[in-house]
Amino acid sequence: MNITLVQKIKQNGQPCAKSARVLSELDKLGLRSKIDRIITADERNPHSEGYAVAAQYDVDTAPFFIVDQPGGPPRLYTAYQRFLKEVLHQQTSEEAEISEIMAQNSDLDFI
Repeated sequence: MNITLVQKIKQNGQPCAKSARVLSELDKLGLRSKIDRIITADERNPHSEGYAVAAQYDVDTAPFFIVDQPGGPPRLYTAYQRFLKEVLHQQTSEEAEISEIMAQNSDLDFI
């Protein structure tokens, strides 16, 4: 299995807040070593590799993960909590998963 993380760098040269949070949490959990490659979508360079990869997979949010496994197509994860649970086999709280889904889909609401 090969895992690629695509992160976003803002105009000021710093990672976007969500990319920074994800990298920090991966470090805290001791899981950053599971990431084989980090690609950057740099706002200062619209031709950066990260933007090309995002366009290739039709993804418009960052960070996101690409998981390549032999014999199968790449799997995309735009939801960090889902990636943690399904790929890195970490326990996540239902609250964290719902919070992330709601943040990514502002048109959703609780009933």
